[in-house]
Amino acid sequence: MALVPPKKRVIKSPSYIDAFIPLFSLVFLVGASVALFGLQAANGPMQVAIILCTMIVSVIVLKNGYSWEDIAQSSQKGISTVVGAIFILLAVGALIGTWNMSGTIPTLVYYGIILITPGWFFPISFIICVIISMSIGSSWTTAGTIGVGLVGLSNMIGLSPEITAGAVISGAYVGDKISPLSESTVLAAQLNGVELYSHIRAQLWTTIPAALSALIAFLLLGINQQASFDSLVTQAELARFDQLFHITPWNLLPLVFLLLLSVRKVPAPLAIMSAALLAGVMAAFLQPQAIARFIAEPDIAAPLAATKGIWLVMATGFQENSGIPQMDALLSRGGMDSMLLTIWLIIGAVTFGIMVDDFGLLDKLVTPILLRARTVGRLFFSVVATAIGLNITAGDQYIALLLPSKLFRSEFAKRGLAPENLSRIVSDAGIVTSPLIPWNSCGAYMAAVLGVSTMTYMPFAVFNIAAPIFTLLLGITGFKIRRIPIERDQPDKGSVAMTKEQH
Repeated sequence: MALVPPKKRVIKSPSYIDAFIPLFSLVFLVGASVALFGLQAANGPMQVAIILCTMIVSVIVLKNGYSWEDIAQSSQKGISTVVGAIFILLAVGALIGTWNMSGTIPTLVYYGIILITPGWFFPISFIICVIISMSIGSSWTTAGTIGVGLVGLSNMIGLSPEITAGAVISGAYVGDKISPLSESTVLAAQLNGVELYSHIRAQLWTTIPAALSALIAFLLLGINQQASFDSLVTQAELARFDQLFHITPWNLLPLVFLLLLSVRKVPAPLAIMSAALLAGVMAAFLQPQAIARFIAEPDIAAPLAATKGIWLVMATGFQENSGIPQMDALLSRGGMDSMLLTIWLIIGAVTFGIMVDDFGLLDKLVTPILLRARTVGRLFFSVVATAIGLNITAGDQYIALLLPSKLFRSEFAKRGLAPENLSRIVSDAGIVTSPLIPWNSCGAYMAAVLGVSTMTYMPFAVFNIAAPIFTLLLGITGFKIRRIPIERDQPDKGSVAMTKEQH
């Protein structure tokens, strides 16, 4: 019996309808989840919406001739890109739990209440986060440590946690964007073939005005805060903190330790987990009463209680019943399990994003945009729109940073535009806008660690909104756009027309 040769697969290029359906499905289903469930959408409904969108992409891909094995390989690649983010999330969950039990966060809030000037709280929060993020180069670590304390403090003293979260995120992304220690800053320079400090200098022309805009906005937002500040309430909270915890500057040692590890470029998951473990060990010596309340087993030996408390608080978070609702909301948080919904969201979003890229659906949408970008202003707008669109559809800032760099790099060279122009745009639009999208890995992370939904802090993330606007203004005006000799190997009519117009 003759063997029948296997049937050769025919792979079809995606149509415009194929490319449009996943985007429409994402907007419709995620929008429906928000409309139906409001701020609770991120607690499951939004994840379901994104998984359904991924299944829709799978059906389109199968229709075009790919196999399920191809889809599985693409999905595995997508998940592999966020393994580091998953470990950071789990480590931050453990850290919030141990820092509450060890008195680190209560001490930050206690000293903050003593030193606070309500009218200056928002701009001070922004400046503190700028300094920390510039020092360590990580927006996630900044928000997950000092940011948690600042948002908790705002809740305690009756100031807006949404505005505070906006100030924290704005300040955290200043450093993430221009610190030489930031991996996203280094990656943006490397992807576009730009020397690191040339990339940073180019970014200052949008970063400084965006940061000044944010500072002015937070100064104005803080003007009327004195009226809402209740000194009697804060005195009661201070007294209760003193009863529940041994307040001492030694409680801040885990924060100092984490900052030192970050400056030494210890990988973020290891640095954060080490700081969490240090806080847990310190709690055994400085806060035995907090461990006893948490374990609630009076007959257990102290060493065993401490071991059990540290282990449990890293898993499920700390719980406090102080009798003051704001204090309980601040302290009853953390644990690795508190990050599982966020991890679910990130895995779904990144898998969706990788698949629409791997199977050509993204290129089908981006190519027409590129062909219509005849002037510098339009080209800049195309990059910004692509980067923001990728943050929405792909759900990860690194995809929004990498793909526009790959798609537009040769076009910038053909038009005589220096590569630092592109590295600046992808930073302004790809890195900075990522925490504004609820299902993006950065937006989901910020909402999880700060305890404020992405939708409510979004209007107050002033720096993140202003940076892409300023980069578009440079494209429109031609200000600080460095040029290089035009590549003439492949003549481009659009490039020639644009060059004549600009000169």
